Amino acid sequence: MQNITTFEVKERYIYIPIFVTTECGTRRVLDAIMDTGAPRTEFSDEALYFAGFVPKPKESIKLQEGLSTQKYANLVIPKIEICSHQIFNLDVCVSRFEKSWGIDALIGLDFFRKFCVTIDYGKGHIITEPLKSN
Repeated sequence: MQNITTFEVKERYIYIPIFVTTECGTRRVLDAIMDTGAPRTEFSDEALYFAGFVPKPKESIKLQEGLSTQKYANLVIPKIEICSHQIFNLDVCVSRFEKSWGIDALIGLDFFRKFCVTIDYGKGHIITEPLKSN
């Protein structure tokens, strides 16, 4: 099934809302950007805390100089919705994000490998559909 997700073409990044569902069924909306430079989807520890997936992040985890994220753990999100596609049991990285970013997640190549993704900047559309099985 093909889906169209809109985005604002004048923004610096492609921002999209994503939805995570906890094991107890709570659904949370989070702000994400598409990032083909990230091999895996990453979530900020603050966003995962807000959504109820992790305890309060430790202040001892610091960004390494020159980095905007610091991966330090893995977590399986039971159910996530990206571009109106439901993905179950997605293994993601838990990261400390640079606070000035103002985002909750980076959608990485693990998403792009599951779907045919077309970005139409003229219309501000992300067109996605599952890859066809061979």
